[in-house]
Amino acid sequence: MARLLLLFLVLPVLELALLLRVGARIGIGPTLVLIVLTGVLGASLARSQGLAVLGRLQAELQAHRMPTQPILDGVAILIAAALLVTPGILTDAVGFALLTPSFREVLKRYLIARFERAVREGRVRVVPLDGDAAPPREEKVVYDLDDEDAPRTR
Repeated sequence: MARLLLLFLVLPVLELALLLRVGARIGIGPTLVLIVLTGVLGASLARSQGLAVLGRLQAELQAHRMPTQPILDGVAILIAAALLVTPGILTDAVGFALLTPSFREVLKRYLIARFERAVREGRVRVVPLDGDAAPPREEKVVYDLDDEDAPRTR
């Protein structure tokens, strides 16, 4: 709850304060150009990187491997695009950082380590969906009707 408060109340106030200070220093016109330029540049970078990640994702799937890394990259690029089209200096900084592959690698290692720690500590439980270790499932009756089996009405 506190994080949402920070995200939706404090961050916009900080962004506005920074934009007002930048506007006071360089002027309103250049500040508006800066906002539009970062949005356009960020969207362009996000699009090109997103397409590259999509290609890697397809290659992983064709090789019958779980595309974990491309999915994480794709999520980071999607968040970056959203941040870059949002006017603001802090959001732009985080957005451009997320578009940097080396920053994404550091972030992915951190998130994976955090997830693994949560699994070890029992805060997160991973259950396979198939095989002997799968939890018992409730049996469901499925009726498959072909055209031949369908009831006829006259």
